Amino acid sequence: MEKAIIVKNVTKKYKLYNGMKERILDLITPKSYGEDFYALRNVSFEVEKGDVVGFLGINGSGKSTLSNIIAGIVPETSGIVQVNGDAALIAVSAGLKGELTGRDNIELKCLMLGFSKEEIKRMEPDIIEFSELGKFIDQPVKSYSSGMKSRLGFAISVNINPDILIIDEALSVGDKAFAEKSFEKMKEFKKQGKTMIFVSHSIGQMKQFCDKILWLEFGMVKDFGEVNEVIPKYEDFINKWKKMSNEEREHYKNEAYKKHQKCAN
Repeated sequence: MEKAIIVKNVTKKYKLYNGMKERILDLITPKSYGEDFYALRNVSFEVEKGDVVGFLGINGSGKSTLSNIIAGIVPETSGIVQVNGDAALIAVSAGLKGELTGRDNIELKCLMLGFSKEEIKRMEPDIIEFSELGKFIDQPVKSYSSGMKSRLGFAISVNINPDILIIDEALSVGDKAFAEKSFEKMKEFKKQGKTMIFVSHSIGQMKQFCDKILWLEFGMVKDFGEVNEVIPKYEDFINKWKKMSNEEREHYKNEAYKKHQKCAN
């Protein structure tokens, strides 16, 4: 099978600072300031062409960070990411400029993706129609609700017809009718054999739509495999996690790091 995405030993490290002073000192002095925070640690997995892979994990597990790295928006600190084809990220307000109108954002985003002005002129009516924004298309995006931003981002991304579609919680905002329409569009893409990454907290949607699941836990790969194998384990974990005290959760987190470090060595 042809590989659409190859992620090998990807780590993403950020610096956390106690105020602007530490940030400036870290830039201008040899001494290191700030605390290292690892959003991802040695993440590895491969996606076959035509697969729909769901990213699961509690908040802060690194799902959006990994999505942004695969989409080429955020660079990895170390490791290798190989994406074979054009990838489009659909996330609330991803890549949208608040000062510009919705119509201007369509043109800007499409120009950045290499479309000519003539091609954009042909695509624009379909994008606006799908977005259901009506007269708001000529209002600044900064005046949009999160649902309206998501509509515009989704409408642009599905109409540019990418090889790889990355949907990051884009269906969790806005009205139910638009979410259902967008979900139908994703099913259409699936029938066409497009590769998709689907980030959502909806286990029901994952079961309905995905072929495989990547379970991320505190920035590390907990499991990767078929939907019917991984999701029951995740559901069992969530039930236990909800019952844990803050102290128990911290202990679980520390043990997970130790176990991962042991496996890495």
